[in-house]
Amino acid sequence: MRVQRVLMPGSRVESWTVIGDDHVPIDPVERFLAYLSSIERSPNTVKAYAHDLKDWFGFLEVRVLDWREVSLEDVAGFVAWLRLPPIARDGRVQVLPSVGHHCSEASVNRKLAALTSFCEFHARHGMPLGGLLVTAASPGRGPSSTSFKPFFHHITKTAERRQRTVKLSTSPPRPRVLTAVEAQTILDACEHLRDRLLFALLLDTGVRIGEALGLRHEDLDIAEPRVAVVSRVNDNRARVKGGRSRFVPASGELMRLYVDYLNVEYGALDSDYVFINLWGRPHGHPMTYPAVYDLVGRLRRRTGIRFGPHWFRHTYATWLLRRGAGVESVKELLGHASVSTTIDTYGHLTVEDARATLESAGWFNGREVRL
Repeated sequence: MRVQRVLMPGSRVESWTVIGDDHVPIDPVERFLAYLSSIERSPNTVKAYAHDLKDWFGFLEVRVLDWREVSLEDVAGFVAWLRLPPIARDGRVQVLPSVGHHCSEASVNRKLAALTSFCEFHARHGMPLGGLLVTAASPGRGPSSTSFKPFFHHITKTAERRQRTVKLSTSPPRPRVLTAVEAQTILDACEHLRDRLLFALLLDTGVRIGEALGLRHEDLDIAEPRVAVVSRVNDNRARVKGGRSRFVPASGELMRLYVDYLNVEYGALDSDYVFINLWGRPHGHPMTYPAVYDLVGRLRRRTGIRFGPHWFRHTYATWLLRRGAGVESVKELLGHASVSTTIDTYGHLTVEDARATLESAGWFNGREVRL
C-alpha cells in the first residue's frame, strides 16, 4: 500500500490517492480524496489525508476489518496501533514498556481528524458511519458557561455542539524562535546571494517558504518597498496557504539585497521567478521545496544550528509581538485566516518576556513595600 501523486484529468491540478497491494486505487479513499481536490482543498492537505488514510486501511488489513462495519472500539485499537513502532504493528514483535510511543499525540489527532472527515463524507452517501467519531453535545451548564461568549451567543446558545469522540490530550507546541545571533549566523553562512536573500526575506517579511518560492519579480516593489504574496498556480508546486493574497511591508535593506542578487548572480536569465536554480539542475527553473531543504541541511551542518525555514516566520512574529505590535496587525501580516490562530500560536510568554514586561512597568523598582 502506498500514496501516489496524480494530476486531475484535463487540468494541472495536483492530487493524491492511495494504491493497494494490487496496484489499484482503494476506491473509498479515492472517492474522498477526489472530492477534496474538486472543492479545491490544498494539495498538501490532500496528501496528508492520503497518508493518514493509508495508515487506517493498513490497520484494517492487519485486523481483517471491513471499513464499512468498524466500531468505536476499532478506532481505539487504531490509536493504540499507531503508538506502536512500525516493526511491532503486525503483532509478531513484543514492545517493552520502556519503549516510547512512535506517533505523538498531535500526529494521532491529525490522523483521527482525517478519519473523521472520511467517515462523515461516506456517511452522507449512505454508509453506516455517521456519528462514529463525532457526537453532538448539549451546551448545558458547566465550567465553560462562565467563559467568554461570542456575539449573537444568545441566538445560538441552544444549538448542539459537535465534538470529537476520540482525541488524545496534547499541550500546544511552542513556536521555535531564533535569537538575533543565530539568525545572523545563518545569513552570514550563506555562500550565495540567492540563499542569503531567501532567508533574509523569510525573516524580514514572515512569509511561508511556499510563498517565497512562488514569488515573481513583479511581486517585489522596490519603490514602496513591499512584497506581494499572490495566490497562483506555480510550476514548482509552491502554494499560498489558504489562497489569500496580501501585501507585506519590507525593508530597504532587503530590496538592496534583491538588486545585488539580480546584478551579481541572476544576470540575463529569462525567468519570472525570483528564486531559481543557478547551480543545480534543471538550470533556470524555479527552486523547489527539496532544494530548499537540501540547502537548510548544508547550513545546519555549517553553523551547528538546528533550524527549519518556518523558524524565520515564528521569529518574525515573535519579535513583532515583543516590540508591541498588535495581534490584529500581526495576523494580517502573517496571512492568518483568523486572529485566534495568531493568538493560539503566539499567545505565550517566556520567563524573559515576563521579566521584561515587569521591568518596563517598574515592578522591581520604587515599590511601596520593602521586601
